[in-house]
Amino acid sequence: MKNPVRVALVEDDALLRRRLAELLDSSPGFVLAAAFADGTEAVRGMAAAQAEVVLLDIRMPRMTGVECAARLRELFPALQIVMLTAYDDSDLIFRALENGANGYLLKHTPPAELLRAIAEVRDGGAPMSGHIARLVVQSFHRRGPSGEHSQHLTPREEEVLRLVAQGLINKEIAEQLGISTETVRMHLKNCYAKLHVNSRTAAAMKLRGRG
Repeated sequence: MKNPVRVALVEDDALLRRRLAELLDSSPGFVLAAAFADGTEAVRGMAAAQAEVVLLDIRMPRMTGVECAARLRELFPALQIVMLTAYDDSDLIFRALENGANGYLLKHTPPAELLRAIAEVRDGGAPMSGHIARLVVQSFHRRGPSGEHSQHLTPREEEVLRLVAQGLINKEIAEQLGISTETVRMHLKNCYAKLHVNSRTAAAMKLRGRG
């Protein structure tokens, strides 16, 4: 059996922070490593927390979630960063992904789905809410790849990403396509790598036509 996933929270809303902490404390297979009220606290305390995954609010005082993600990625390259937000602003979403976030979920994500996403990202996945995945698909088609800085998605990769955008979880996608869940995870990782959503900021900016 795998060791419990050590999760840190970075959320300025005290009520939500407490609710998430209680969820982690009461869920087998998960350990609350630390809970921080803002990004500055998180940067200072993450080393002691020894977290594997961090749930990071994107809109916070003192240091934004985007800034915090970039700083945490620089200091802790192995840390898996999942952004949490109540907003669906596509530019903000891509800024977070470009700055090192591994996944992106809306705050109203059901508890079971949230826990599943934490486990998935610890195992090398890149979880995204269906709504967020739709924005990724739309942005890719609207902007398209930029020369040598990106590669086209294969038909299978695009098919997997579209099913994610429809709200299907990995197991459902695997069943529909007749492939394994591990293969689904592999295709998703390839999608995000080709879209440069978890790569260097400069490469991602060129993908989106800003470079």
